[in-house]
Amino acid sequence: MKAGVIGAGAWGTALAQTLSSQGEDVCLWALEPEVVQAVNRDHHNPLYLPGIPLSPAVRATGDMGEMADRDLLLIVSPAQHLRGVVAGLPSGLPLILCSKGIEAGTSLLMSEVAQQAQPGSPIAVLSGPTFAHEVAKGLPTAITLACADADLGSRIAARIARPAFRPYLSDDVVGAEIGGAVKNVLAIACGVAEGAGLGLNARASLISRGFAEMTRFGLARGARAETLSGLSGLGDLVLTCSSTNSRNFSLGKGLGEGCPASELLANRRTVAEGAFTAPVLRDAARAAMVEMPVVEAVCALLEDAAPLGQVIDALLARPLRPE
Repeated sequence: MKAGVIGAGAWGTALAQTLSSQGEDVCLWALEPEVVQAVNRDHHNPLYLPGIPLSPAVRATGDMGEMADRDLLLIVSPAQHLRGVVAGLPSGLPLILCSKGIEAGTSLLMSEVAQQAQPGSPIAVLSGPTFAHEVAKGLPTAITLACADADLGSRIAARIARPAFRPYLSDDVVGAEIGGAVKNVLAIACGVAEGAGLGLNARASLISRGFAEMTRFGLARGARAETLSGLSGLGDLVLTCSSTNSRNFSLGKGLGEGCPASELLANRRTVAEGAFTAPVLRDAARAAMVEMPVVEAVCALLEDAAPLGQVIDALLARPLRPE
């Protein structure tokens, strides 16, 4: 299978580097001409993945038409742009969705968006605990590959697996996607706790209670509990809630330090998907009558609906209940 990667941000570039690690030709589509030039001429991506030398087998392009000769495509565009990107791709190619989020306006998961935009293309989802710079350096990583078609999933897994990049197969596409989307919002909450100096006890509480929220919402949308407790759910949650290498955690840390959300989001080159997912997730949870108080609190901060102290006090004042 000849692979193409759509999206040359940090994660897309890291995936292209991983797939080229055994000398295979990988075509990387980038929006920015300067990224195309830097990857092809200097073999690095200073805009999104600085300091990581790239294999000469990674070839960048700004022409989507060059993806027509690929056997599979990894889609790493921002979640809110995925519909438009997928609609413009050659029909019938297997699409591996690597974006994490829920579409605004429809509350659809990325696989549901892709199925609408390209009904003739088989869909798989790649999700799990993956900081891009570690993957690009070849450090050990395990990840969920979810695909309803077991044979296709096995072929994709064989194509993308590397000694230090280990995919675990699942047929629970919904569960893999919900874990990836919800953890981004919860990472913002944990970043707030860090920025506000609330301590490690508070962070651990947010991770565990946030995981309970993820599970409630996931089950309501048809996910399996074991998927949510695996790499694409709990695994990714723990990673992104524990480090400023996470864009969402860093955004939350700024909120906890008192910076307005509008200022933090305006000054970012990279996308913190949780900021866009949070209000969509809140509304979807309300519609499904699923309680997600941590998600509600994150939305209040992102929308400047209440001061930080009031949001924290409201969470701590919730009625006592059995775990």
